[in-house]
Amino acid sequence: MDTSCSQIATPKPSNAALTALHASCRAPLSNRVSSVHSRGRRMRNGKGNEEMEMGLVVVEKVRGRSSVVRCLSRYPLKFIIPKKVGSSKTDAVWVYALNYGGGIVSGDHISCKFSVGDACTMVLTTQGSTKVYKSVGSKCSQQMLEARVGSDALLVIIPDPVTCFSTARYYQKQVFSVSSDSNLVIVDWITSGRHESGEKWDFDLYRSTNNIFLEDGHPLFLDTMLLEKEKMGCIREHMHNYQVIAMIVLLGPKMQYIQNLVQDHVKKIMSDQLQHSSTALRHQRDKAGRFFTKPSFMASCSAFGPKRIGLVVRVAAETTESVYKFLRHEMAPLETMIGVPPYR
Repeated sequence: MDTSCSQIATPKPSNAALTALHASCRAPLSNRVSSVHSRGRRMRNGKGNEEMEMGLVVVEKVRGRSSVVRCLSRYPLKFIIPKKVGSSKTDAVWVYALNYGGGIVSGDHISCKFSVGDACTMVLTTQGSTKVYKSVGSKCSQQMLEARVGSDALLVIIPDPVTCFSTARYYQKQVFSVSSDSNLVIVDWITSGRHESGEKWDFDLYRSTNNIFLEDGHPLFLDTMLLEKEKMGCIREHMHNYQVIAMIVLLGPKMQYIQNLVQDHVKKIMSDQLQHSSTALRHQRDKAGRFFTKPSFMASCSAFGPKRIGLVVRVAAETTESVYKFLRHEMAPLETMIGVPPYR
């Protein structure tokens, strides 16, 4: 079942055009398609991995504005592209990614590609948390994203958090190709699970990889977070009372101002918590009988890349709302570039 993206600004391509587009975009991912899975996926010959490109969005300049020139979504994925978000003066394309059924089912393999042309702006977001349902046997759900960001372009990826159900197994990989003056914002975060059902870090596997490469293939940023019950034992014990883990990446010349603001704010947050530890922090005793303080919200910053062109922010928090509040504050300056403040 092939479906075009739901968008008002761009006319729907013909079925023949979609077929031709899908064939061309799938070619680099697999040389031969052998069989069809019951939910529309295809299986790679010889490897047994169900993987195919289910989503494609290409943004280019049309009459001086960022516009979607190609769009494809395939069940169980759907893209919604509003005609306007925020001020009409803002030059940005917003793409909402949705999963039919409200989440990722055990064994799902979803692959997407995005291309943001020179001097264009695109925002990729969701309409709620990404739910990863319980695994069936040892099946692992996978979601792969590839994106190219052109010269002076901006790609902003600001999803709601991933929430893994008990026993879920999930692997996510995002690979970005950028120019020396590309701009990129990535928010990648996970909650501990369904608290209302008593689930806290009860999934079996969560692995999230974010890799950024320059056009010549030189690695700029390589990062993987792995939480695996088989290797760690009880994940909840390692997390103590933290219920959310987040990573934010800010890259490019257009992000320099925001990077400086974020670094200053993170320093202030942590400094204030240390100075007011007697009232703001919980005192706990370690195994040696010594007292130590554990803040309810922790954040750190590290610069990376040539001339410190990138910044990575890591967050651990006891509540999801505290991270939403942090993101709203830190991302507010993006409003002038993308039309509305993220996580409003």
